[in-house]
Amino acid sequence: MNKIKTIFLLIMISLFTTSVKGSYNKLAYDFSFNDLDGSKINLSEFKENVLLITNVASKCGFTSQYEDLQILWEKYQSKGLIVIGVPSNSFNQEPGTNAEVKNFCEAKFGISFPMTQKEEVKGENAHPFYQWAQDNYGKGAVPKWNFHKIIIGKDGKIIDTFSSMTKPTSNKIVKIIEKALND
Repeated sequence: MNKIKTIFLLIMISLFTTSVKGSYNKLAYDFSFNDLDGSKINLSEFKENVLLITNVASKCGFTSQYEDLQILWEKYQSKGLIVIGVPSNSFNQEPGTNAEVKNFCEAKFGISFPMTQKEEVKGENAHPFYQWAQDNYGKGAVPKWNFHKIIIGKDGKIIDTFSSMTKPTSNKIVKIIEKALND
């Protein structure tokens, strides 16, 4: 019976741990997105900042996390945190146009942090940033659902990722952001 428990435990650990490859031929700053109005967001403009990049959706059970993302933006922007929302219909919960997404975010949540146009965040059609994240961080960087968070350090490399279940204002995330901002 102990052998079965040990095997089960090893399987569970392997499912929830991330292997970090990290060859980093490119950095996060080598990528760009278009914003909801079509203007380019060059991540290179945010060198020496900490980035919190989150795939978002307006029809998701986690949509209230927009509030927490805005709280982090307002609290830490002056210290060097850049919050970026990436609307995505990869999980069939962002059916609106870019204009509808913008109106929803501004009207319902008062979002003032940068928002990209709608992008795919998983699979072979994923935005190049998300392909890069998977190549360098492994499966932990691939969103399993909306409101998956990727924290990028000042060096342009992934520090950590968090699932939808972890609120942006959780102690785990805040501690990592504060440490990264002070490094």
